[in-house]
Amino acid sequence: MEDSEIRKKRVLHISKYYYPYLGGTESVCQDIVEGLKEYENRVICFNDSNRTICSEINGIQVLRIGCFMKVASQSFSLPYYYYLKRNIQSWQPDIIHFHHPNPFVAFLLLRLIPASTKLIIHWHLDITKQKYVYPLVRGNERKLLERADSIIVTSPKYRDASFPLKPFLQKVKVVANGINVHRLELKDTDEMIIKDIRKKYHNKKLIFFIGRHVEYKGLGYLIEAEKYVTTDCHIVIAGQGPLTEELKAKANLERVSFVGRLSNDELRCYLHAADVFAFPSITKNEAFGLALAEAMYCRCPAVTFHIEGSGVNWVSLNGVTGIEVDNSDSKKYASAIDTLLKDDSLRKQYADAARKRVIEYFTIEKEQEAANEIYKQL
Repeated sequence: MEDSEIRKKRVLHISKYYYPYLGGTESVCQDIVEGLKEYENRVICFNDSNRTICSEINGIQVLRIGCFMKVASQSFSLPYYYYLKRNIQSWQPDIIHFHHPNPFVAFLLLRLIPASTKLIIHWHLDITKQKYVYPLVRGNERKLLERADSIIVTSPKYRDASFPLKPFLQKVKVVANGINVHRLELKDTDEMIIKDIRKKYHNKKLIFFIGRHVEYKGLGYLIEAEKYVTTDCHIVIAGQGPLTEELKAKANLERVSFVGRLSNDELRCYLHAADVFAFPSITKNEAFGLALAEAMYCRCPAVTFHIEGSGVNWVSLNGVTGIEVDNSDSKKYASAIDTLLKDDSLRKQYADAARKRVIEYFTIEKEQEAANEIYKQL
């Protein structure tokens, strides 16, 4: 039997960045790469410096190509064409799994991918913010979708609302993002840490947020909502970003605390200590909500805004696992927080349903299984 007949299928994953860079797309890419061991996987991505380096992470070869400039959050690299061409020609992947959006690389990929190589586009989100840049890449984006053998979206809501995907719905399959529930399980020492967290905030009911402090995360609306929350409680905001200092200046620091970046162990304890999870994202840039799913697994029901076309309101179901209110309405957001904080029975009902929903739909095992089914069909 020839070597080509017995070797594992080769999958080249193209992501904007990769672990240890932290982001939703990067986490999803890593979960699939490391979980599908029946394939030989490689990763090509950008480096956050101008150096090109090749390394191995958990047994996976990762080529990080030096980035020389960014325009509208898109990285550009002069040697990217050379490295992508060399990998495709020498390694000869059977499948290329391309994580969208990444328009510069999409342009190169269309010119380099062989006709015999299967192409999966993992459509994490539409290009929504760059209204001046998007017309320049729209034609190329459509050609890439035409070339694709399969298109993955992370929720039915995003599939149904995405304008670029409408002509290609017959190729679209839903693969929900998954979380690692094992790292969210309580450890022996966690109960004491959780008690200390609650004690730190005088054993008041806790509202918790974790995420980047950027516009689409809607933190300004959470800080505004605090003025209208009548329950004696404390809001804890984790994470950081370009808006952190501006948000601190607006916040009532007697009832709002900023705790910065948290380790995985700290995050787990805060999620289990919290009574309500604040997830105030306001645009489709929040396509799914991995942090939302993590909170739900920890039995922390969420208050969300309605985001037309986003998967957020599919991950957490209004009146089942949490409460959803009109987008950008801080008073209604505050009222929903009060509803959950004042009704222990309702909060427990939503908390139990939230954990059950994550176990049923949003684990990395479910994600890997669904991705593998698509690979096998190509």
